[in-house]
Amino acid sequence: MSRRAAPALSKLERSRLEAQPWRGPQRHYDIIKEATIAVVVMALLAILLSFLFSSPDKRPVTLRQWADAQPAGFVQVALTELNGTSTTATYGPPFNHASGSVQYLGPISIQRFFGVSWPIDAPRAFVIDPLKTLPSSPALDGAIHSWETSTDSQRAAWTRAYGKVVNGLGLSAAVPSRSPAAAGPVPVLLQSLLGMARSGGLDNALVSHGTFYSSDYSRPLMFLGDSATSQDGSYWNRIVTAEHLQGSQWGVMNETGSWPGQPWLWLYSMWYQVSPIGTSSNADILVVAIVTVLSLGLLLLPFIPGLRSIPRWVPVHRVIWRNYYRRSE
Repeated sequence: MSRRAAPALSKLERSRLEAQPWRGPQRHYDIIKEATIAVVVMALLAILLSFLFSSPDKRPVTLRQWADAQPAGFVQVALTELNGTSTTATYGPPFNHASGSVQYLGPISIQRFFGVSWPIDAPRAFVIDPLKTLPSSPALDGAIHSWETSTDSQRAAWTRAYGKVVNGLGLSAAVPSRSPAAAGPVPVLLQSLLGMARSGGLDNALVSHGTFYSSDYSRPLMFLGDSATSQDGSYWNRIVTAEHLQGSQWGVMNETGSWPGQPWLWLYSMWYQVSPIGTSSNADILVVAIVTVLSLGLLLLPFIPGLRSIPRWVPVHRVIWRNYYRRSE
């Protein structure tokens, strides 16, 4: 025997009906007991899963470790910072007005739209300014003065001459103490920076660079990251590969600080494995656009015709609340 459909109620009638005291069947429910069981079970699960799936507690990677392990490799990357050819120096917005890493979504560049909001002059930020924090010495002071008062063409000639000395060395090789006169002040600058890095002073100088935030690790990470794009066997590349954190790998590490990422970033990492996104020069902005559209779809789900009807077409809720629907039908 089928039941007759109930007449539709107006909003006012429904609100009045819902405001009336409940006179239907009741059953005993111990919310304290249920909450206690839930907390204990979830705590045990959290402890168990933390042992099985928690992120490793890795020690910080420092410039000091890199300079000790690969002194020539460190100087080679420092030379790219000084001559303005590193990834950071040629990146583009938000760091500078270059175009090396500018990406487009169709004809639009989000980076260029927002412009240079965090300017970084790589030679000054990574080499000259840190060296100025060292105790005064005639050789270093003279080298800094020569660099700052020279022309761009003269600086380029100096860095080219020194590049012929260090760029052919193995990454773990020692840096020669003698350099050609054509290299000008560059050998003194970069060997002083290497000594500063080996003492741990460069890490501190790049973290504390006169900003409001006294523990901003962006610059040390950018310095390290510049080695990843210029040296296949760099210290940083080896660590990242071992932890499965390369762009071609799926690893995402939840560690102290904001890099390399949090567990929810797997949704971003996944799209880099999809061709042709992963090999596109605009991969980053494409992935951000895809995840933004998916996030908006989830946020606006109740307002999208068709999608909002999925619960009626796939009535999982009727399985969960089967006792209720069995009694009401």
